Amino acid sequence: MTDNRPLWAPWRLDYIVGTKAKGCVFCPDPNIDNKSALILYESGLSIVMLNKFPYNSGHLLIIPKRHLSDLTDLSIEEESDLMRLTSLSLEILREAYAPMGFNIGMNIGSAAGAGIAAHLHQHIVPRWDGDNNFMPVLGETRVIPEHIDKSYDRLSPLFAAL
Repeated sequence: MTDNRPLWAPWRLDYIVGTKAKGCVFCPDPNIDNKSALILYESGLSIVMLNKFPYNSGHLLIIPKRHLSDLTDLSIEEESDLMRLTSLSLEILREAYAPMGFNIGMNIGSAAGAGIAAHLHQHIVPRWDGDNNFMPVLGETRVIPEHIDKSYDRLSPLFAAL
């Protein structure tokens, strides 16, 4: 018999009962401020933002501004910008969180696991030894140790310095 205990996540209620965004969640809405949109940095061609549903604290997304679904559709300049922001993001995450490693990747197409297949995006997930403990394995629950607002406040000044 398992001992069922509640895991409180009051910030999820906004998502559950709130209005859902129309259109692409990665295409910036000019009526929403960067913090609310979780946007940390914008270059001329790409956006760096926090993942609203992170696998770990500091989970970033690097997204081309142009609405594309495949890596092969990027221009040379967009490819270069995506990789430049990936490298800069690694440096910032190292400074802010001191992770022991990273997972970096893209899921292209819904069959590959892309939750939003219509707009290409790259994940950067900071990792630490032991961050994948018994909770996701036995409890089917992921524990994120830092609230997303705190992650934004920690990373925003570092991206602002770019």
